[in-house]
Amino acid sequence: MEDKMRIVFMGTPEFAVASLDALVRAGHHIVGVVTVPDRPAGRGKKMQMSDVKKYALENNLAILTPLKLKDPGFLAELEALNADLQIVVAFRMLPMVVWDMPPQGTFNLHGSLLPQYRGAAPINHAIINGETETGVTTFFLDHEIDTGKIIEQRTCVINEDDSAGMVHDRLMLLGANLVVDTVELIAKGSINVKAQEDLIEGQVIKHAPKIFKEDGLIVWDNSADIIFNKVRGLSPYPASWTWLEGFPDGKKLSMKIYAVSKTDLKSDLPAGKLTLKDRKNLYVHTQDYCLEVSELQLQGKKRMKTIDFLRGFSFKEKMHFL
Repeated sequence: MEDKMRIVFMGTPEFAVASLDALVRAGHHIVGVVTVPDRPAGRGKKMQMSDVKKYALENNLAILTPLKLKDPGFLAELEALNADLQIVVAFRMLPMVVWDMPPQGTFNLHGSLLPQYRGAAPINHAIINGETETGVTTFFLDHEIDTGKIIEQRTCVINEDDSAGMVHDRLMLLGANLVVDTVELIAKGSINVKAQEDLIEGQVIKHAPKIFKEDGLIVWDNSADIIFNKVRGLSPYPASWTWLEGFPDGKKLSMKIYAVSKTDLKSDLPAGKLTLKDRKNLYVHTQDYCLEVSELQLQGKKRMKTIDFLRGFSFKEKMHFL
């Protein structure tokens, strides 16, 4: 490959590993990888490294794990790598002193078709809103988050039964290819960037803020379509959830709902009421149609298919979702 650029890659989760691996396989010169420090995780609070760090170790890549991105020691190490270009995939917001360092700039891979769905959870929000198409975008970092000039985009269909996890996996691979293509365009000097401001005109801009646990609570007095999109938009993580009430001792337990199916059964009971059929099917009433719950996790139990759950759990007559 002609004129190999010196590249620093920044990322944390599995989504970023696909792009880093694609760059390595394409023969690009990765002079350093920046990721988060090891963190305690799981019930045992054992120290765990990020997916990107694991990959970097396995492939003998130089690793930087700064606590603070403005730390003078880190900045000196980063500058010493003498990178021509920096690439960010699922990392964190960078200060200008970092993103402005390399002569060819710093570009980011984002899981939406910018300027739509700027923010931390673009895949989730696109599905929750019932979109039928999304994609990935590479863009140069600028002062405001997710607002820089667009380099390239690729589109991806969202099928009606897709969960956020399914779309995540498709965009992860689509994005990895786009990252490699973007690097090669920059290396050739043949990019043609577009300002997001020029694309916004005529569009209603939708945002993708970080999702918190309380955002996942299901309001059963919504339409079946709204609830269906919310469940798949939050599956498998962080997962939508509800309260299960009606236990004889008056307690209520939380229940994660990972998958529901639409039905043509009209709701004839108050929203949140449950109907069981043959101890195999669990239907929940909404504002208009019933939804069939197909995968769930009761508080303190494992995630499982509803048919398996019903073998070991007896719904009482007054139990309902709230």
